[in-house]
Parts: sequence; C-alpha cells; structure tokens
Amino acid sequence: MNLSTIKTTSVLILKWVLICALIGFFSGSASAFLLVALEWAAATRENNSWIIWLLPIAGFIIGLSYHYYGVIAVRGNNLLLEEYEKPVAKIPFRMAPLVLFGTIGTHLFGGSAGREGTAVQMGAAIADQFTSFFNLDKPDRKTIIILGISAGFASVFGTPLAGAIFALEVLYFSKISLKSTALSFLVAYFAYYTVAIWKVHHTHYAIPFVPDFSLIVLAWIIPSSILFGLAAMLFSRSTHFWGASFASYIKYAPLRPFLGGIVIALVVYIIGTTKFIGLGVPVIVDAFSNPSGQFDFLWKILLTGFTLGAGFKGGEVTPLFFIGATLGSALSLVIPLPIAFLAGLGFVAVFSGATHTPVACTVMGMELFGTEAAVYIAFACFIAYLASGSVGIYHAQIVKGPKYHLYQKLKRKKASSL
Repeated sequence: MNLSTIKTTSVLILKWVLICALIGFFSGSASAFLLVALEWAAATRENNSWIIWLLPIAGFIIGLSYHYYGVIAVRGNNLLLEEYEKPVAKIPFRMAPLVLFGTIGTHLFGGSAGREGTAVQMGAAIADQFTSFFNLDKPDRKTIIILGISAGFASVFGTPLAGAIFALEVLYFSKISLKSTALSFLVAYFAYYTVAIWKVHHTHYAIPFVPDFSLIVLAWIIPSSILFGLAAMLFSRSTHFWGASFASYIKYAPLRPFLGGIVIALVVYIIGTTKFIGLGVPVIVDAFSNPSGQFDFLWKILLTGFTLGAGFKGGEVTPLFFIGATLGSALSLVIPLPIAFLAGLGFVAVFSGATHTPVACTVMGMELFGTEAAVYIAFACFIAYLASGSVGIYHAQIVKGPKYHLYQKLKRKKASSL
C-alpha cells in the first residue's frame, strides 16, 4: 500500500468517524430531550386527569400539522425502510420536529403509544441531512439511513448493541455492507454516551433469578413463546386494521385523530384507569414483581393499535414491552417459572415477533437482563419470531431469513395440495 492510498483511506475513515460523531450527538441529544419531555408529559397527565378530554383537540392539531406540512413524513418508519430499499429523495428534516411534538402531544393528552418510532425517525431525518453536506452517493446514503436508525434506537433505550443490530436486521441483514455494520455500532455508542452526557437515565429492569438450564424449563418456554408470538401478531394486525379502517371511512386525515381521541377519552373514563395509556412504564416495572391482570396485555393492544391507527404519533416498541411483560407476568400464575423471568422473556419476545428482529431482541435481552438468561432469551425470541406470522408492524419491511423460507415452504405445500 503506497502513501497516497494510506492518506486517502485515512481521510475516508476520519470522515465517517466525524459523520458518526455528528449523527450520534444530534440524535442522542434529540432522544434525551424526548425522554425528559415524555417523563414530564406523563407526570402532568397523571396529576391532571381532566387533560385527557383535550385529546381530540390535540389529535386534530397533530392531524393538521401532518396533513399540511408532513408531506411524505406521514409515512413514518415505513418511509425509512422504503428510502433504504429504493432511494428517491432525502428524508425531510421537518419529520424530526413533527414526530417529536406529535409524540409529546399524544402522551400528554392520553394516547397510548411508544417512543422508539419517534427516536428512530428523528435519528434518520437528522442523519440524512449529512448526505448533501458530505456529498455522499446512493450507496453511502443507505449507510446514513442505517446510522440514523441505529443512533435513534440505541439512545432512546440505552441499548447500543441492540440498537446497532436492530438497524441492520430490520433492513435485512444480507444486503448490509461490512462498512455499514462497523459504523452502525460506532454511531450507536456515540448516541448512547450522548444521552449519558446529558444525564438522562433509562428505566432499568431486572431478572433476579434465572432457573438453571434444563429441558423442563425449555419445555415450558415453548408454549409461552408461542403465545408471545401470537400476541405480537395480534398487535401488528390490530394496528394495521385500525389504520386501514380510519383511512377508509374518514377521508379528511385531521379528523381521524380528532374522532379517535374522543373514543379513547371515553374508553379511559369508562374503564376508570389510566394504566393502559402513555408508555405504561410503571406497569411494566410492576409486572416483574407482581402478577399482571390476565387482560392487561389485551387492553394495551387495543388502545395502542387504535391510537396509532387513528393518526397519533409515537412508537410501537414500548407498548410491545408492556404487552410482553404483562402477558409473561400473567402466565406466571399457571406456568411454574419465576414471574420476573417470564416477564423478561415476554418483554423481548413480543418485540421480536412484531419486528422480525430476533437477533437484535436477543442482544437487547442480554443487555437489559444479563447474559445468564441468554439461552432462554434467544429461544423465546426465535420461537416468538416464527410464531408471529408474516405481517409485522412495519408495512415496508422486507421479511427474509428463516421465517421467510418457512412461510414460502408452507405456501408451496398448500398450493401443491389443491
């Protein structure tokens, strides 16, 4: 290798390290602000329960902002997946403030949603602005989208390894370059440490006791994980059903969250509890130590699917944590395994099934709960992934890997039998 080649390579490496640092800092800072804002929104809502009656008005304002200013940004995470697969136009920066304030409004006034979608969309919108600044070509722009997703996910959940792998896995592993892989991990850590610099903390979960490895424990995990996968399927299909229904029957988009907000406020009033709206983090934490109600996970599926389908903003992942943790916690009443253990498995397994990302979810489980449960976590994530069907929470996601081949084989077998 001559001096000129070494110099060119060094400049290229420094350029990408700088890009990762910039994306990590700005995305991490945006996530830190989001986390603080959502904590404030939750506290304000719980201390002023009457505010839920303003949800229809908040929904109408959110709907108007996206209708007149959102343009393609309204497609959310699906836009990121589409732009990665077939790059057409730069992700508009306006996606970041629109989804940020739309999510804060959704949580403040009583919608049921998450935060991952918001962080990932902000990360990608911020990252894609560097495409023109650094004069990057189409292949490099694909890398930029990966970096934005990685930074957003890693910073909002405090799981850099899972964030990096999620960005790669959700975009279909085999089409990812070695360069993108390395940079995805680098930007994830930049974003993760940026949140730490801002002194913003993440919620900690723990599995205090992990059963010794045995075939009996694995035998109990199989039916549990199938149920986790079915819950993921129900959540995905519910969200798509409500989205399609609102779009079909209410043509003027801003009216969808307005009318949806009225329904949600009435439902919360009738059931007499706010435990199923917002992020639901206190309920998730409680699920690790006390058995959850047998229908808690179903209420979260219903209200989150309806909230997002109506056009409110936020993510799906924290609600998936809620669904998985409460389902696992409730199963502890009939399955002879520790409550925190089942809640932890459900926490990551339902997420795995709904996003088709079993590897990222396994790593996330190890980051959150420790490596002692690694085998069980992997087992649960892959079974839930296989049991959750071919439809996930992202319309534009290309599903490949073991699930894809399994369902293709079943389709061929069904076609040959006709």
